[in-house]
Amino acid sequence: MSASSTRVVLITGAGSGIGAALARRIAAPGVALMLHARGADEASRARLMTVMADCEQRGAICATTYGDLAEPGRATALVDTTLAHFGALDQLVANAGHAQRQTLAALDATSLEGAFAAMPAAFAALVQRAQPALERSARARVIALSSFVAHRYRAGAPFAATAAAKAALESLAKTAAAELAPHGVTVNCVAPGYTRKDKGPTPENASVWERAAQETPLGQVANPADIAELIAFLLSDAARHITGQVIHVDGGLTL
Repeated sequence: MSASSTRVVLITGAGSGIGAALARRIAAPGVALMLHARGADEASRARLMTVMADCEQRGAICATTYGDLAEPGRATALVDTTLAHFGALDQLVANAGHAQRQTLAALDATSLEGAFAAMPAAFAALVQRAQPALERSARARVIALSSFVAHRYRAGAPFAATAAAKAALESLAKTAAAELAPHGVTVNCVAPGYTRKDKGPTPENASVWERAAQETPLGQVANPADIAELIAFLLSDAARHITGQVIHVDGGLTL
């Protein structure tokens, strides 16, 4: 078990949305953050640097890395980078992913393969490579970000590839929870409902967000910080006896 007083946390997809909110939420003295983003353009890289600056102001030690986790070997390299930089890895939050509206009739092999590569396959690779480090940690946690689309199916809101990938992600997380439990590692999934983007509604998409709020029993759309609060709890010592769960933060959307 690692005796270091610094908690090392790897967060994928940390440049915006839930990942950025989580990084800011847990940033504090005694926390080391490896912040990942795809970094497809300069704007994406700039957003991640802003998140890092905010976290450093809160007292965290930070590093950043970029790459598309759908690419073979990228997930493994991300864990290697974290271990090389910090010398340990205590907690892993697999947040990177995407949602794509798509009917089953329109589904093609490329879309399905892409969704599985970016989400369940990347998650499996991350956990496989991180497992030895996690087993050495006294506070090992793994969190995978799922989605309501793996639990709520509507013809008017189809997510064929994404729903299938997220469902596979949840299955892999439960397998990991069972296999890693003897080593004291907890593995859980968080499934958000409709969640605002960083920029919030615009005049062009305001009606979409209004409908999302109307569909949600609590009558409102979540903010990224709402999801980050639960993840922060699951990463804490208080959640040491919770594992193998899919926990919904969706305002009752999947009732």
